[in-house]
Amino acid sequence: MSLFSQLLGIAALGGFFACILFVAFGQITVRKLRKNPATKERLGVEFTSGWDILNVAGALSTPKWLRDKFNQSSLSFMVADYQALYENTNRFDRVLGRIFWFFYITSVTLMILLMIVNAFGFFD
Repeated sequence: MSLFSQLLGIAALGGFFACILFVAFGQITVRKLRKNPATKERLGVEFTSGWDILNVAGALSTPKWLRDKFNQSSLSFMVADYQALYENTNRFDRVLGRIFWFFYITSVTLMILLMIVNAFGFFD
């Protein structure tokens, strides 16, 4: 088995865990936030079904300096409101969101990097 296949397998395994955590985070946390009238309109723009799950996980995982930069942008209406989310979630919800976001970003980034490096013939 080649190095490329092994690295792609690791990225795919991370993506599989991210898929499981996506469903769990959506059912446990985001479902609760959708039902709450105080947070229903503060989950960010939903381009496709389930996009608000990514918005919430991203908002709960983003560092404060980056959140402040996003809030000053003219596109700030597209991201979830961190303060409203923080007030209406518990520690378990925030940790679950951060774990999901870590697996999601890591696996997607690794897959994209592997495709780029493979296109340049590094694994030939």
